[in-house]
Amino acid sequence: MEKQKKGFRLPHVYLIFMLIMVLVVILSFIIPAGQFERTVDPTTHQEIVNPDVFHYVAAEDKTPITFLGFFQSIHDGIVQGGDIVISLLLISGVIYLIETTGAIAAGIHKILAVSEGKELMVIVALYTVFTVMGALGFGEGGMPFFPLCISVVMALGYDRIAGAGTAILGMGIGFASGLINMFTTGIAQSIVGLPLFSGLGFRFGALIIFYIIGLAYLLFYCRKIKKDPNKSIVKAEFLTQDSKAAAGERVSFNTSRILALIGLLILFILQGYGGLKLGWGMPQIAAIYLIFAVVLTFLFRLNPNQVCMDIVTGASRVLGAALAIGFARAIMILMNQAQILDTVVNAMGNFLAGKSAIVTLLLVYLAVTAFNFFVVSGSGKAVMMMPILGPLGKMLNINQQVMVLAYQYGDGFTNYLWPAGSLVALTFCGIEYSDWIKFAWKIFGMLILAAFCIILFADAIGLGPF
Repeated sequence: MEKQKKGFRLPHVYLIFMLIMVLVVILSFIIPAGQFERTVDPTTHQEIVNPDVFHYVAAEDKTPITFLGFFQSIHDGIVQGGDIVISLLLISGVIYLIETTGAIAAGIHKILAVSEGKELMVIVALYTVFTVMGALGFGEGGMPFFPLCISVVMALGYDRIAGAGTAILGMGIGFASGLINMFTTGIAQSIVGLPLFSGLGFRFGALIIFYIIGLAYLLFYCRKIKKDPNKSIVKAEFLTQDSKAAAGERVSFNTSRILALIGLLILFILQGYGGLKLGWGMPQIAAIYLIFAVVLTFLFRLNPNQVCMDIVTGASRVLGAALAIGFARAIMILMNQAQILDTVVNAMGNFLAGKSAIVTLLLVYLAVTAFNFFVVSGSGKAVMMMPILGPLGKMLNINQQVMVLAYQYGDGFTNYLWPAGSLVALTFCGIEYSDWIKFAWKIFGMLILAAFCIILFADAIGLGPF
């Protein structure tokens, strides 16, 4: 009997995170500990780094990573990411409750009925929706919608990678554009003293360029696998895929289900408006989903006990992905504990001083991109790096708006390329990291290159604050 060859499979997402954590421990023995002076902004109450005051930490003041501390960082990471973790569990629970009413299945079948021969138009529409979500600053909050997008795309006759690409590419491009993204553009501009969301027109033009590049690549892949299913990255699944099963059981598109879908759309709009205009965070967004669960209970006359059990079932489906957020945060915790984060940023600032504008912008862009491998949080990197990048820009006559762009694009595009950022999303999508990289590396490479060209153009025209 011939033995089957076993292909290489990446370790589990948690093991990958732990390998990166081990790398941080190794770096803590190589990179000396150091700290910037920090002050609290009296207006925003935000901790600000003073780039002019840096000192290395004396041996007796160091806080080395202990064996117990290494594993404790996972617990601490989950606790620090508690608002996101708990919100994802609750939101996913409510989305599952909506599924049990048949509203989503009815909606998918309605889309399929009107999209015959226009399948790519549906993908364009979904891609656009996720791009808008990203531009509004949706990050983890948009991930519970990834499986729904995949279900629709698979029901249209495409593979799981096409579904994930529709959601992740759209979300990633929108988020990286920083159009009205408080977590990257908003914080970065406030640190360097620019008007909030200034340069909106320029960023919108850049977003259109990114949007077209991403969409062209996505549609190329969809057409390719439609013509030859053997070219699917997930060929084994795609060749045996049941599109009807992906769409869910066919149910009637009745009044209650129509109202439920309208309510979900209102909820989606309210989520974006609340985050942008009302200063909502994940707790408030989770709360409106729970309110919607109560509305569904009355609308469909559901058994309250069953509603509670359905929410638990829905939450359990994404527990692994939610906990992965804690593992990702553990990396940052270990870097802070070893006190090497400030040392790296200070060394980068010293190295860039005196370089030409183009060289500086390239090195800043590459440094932020590389830094994103360890530090996923866009707001965390902004607080760390912009106090260094702002004065550096002034020294080299590079407008602050251009430095913000270099930070913003360096942060955004690798969120769904480096493991620490993408593995959580891929867990929601049910996709192996190795399969995703086969699809993603080319398009994100093109986007990263396009973004740098846009940065150089912004510098050439002297992009100002407005």
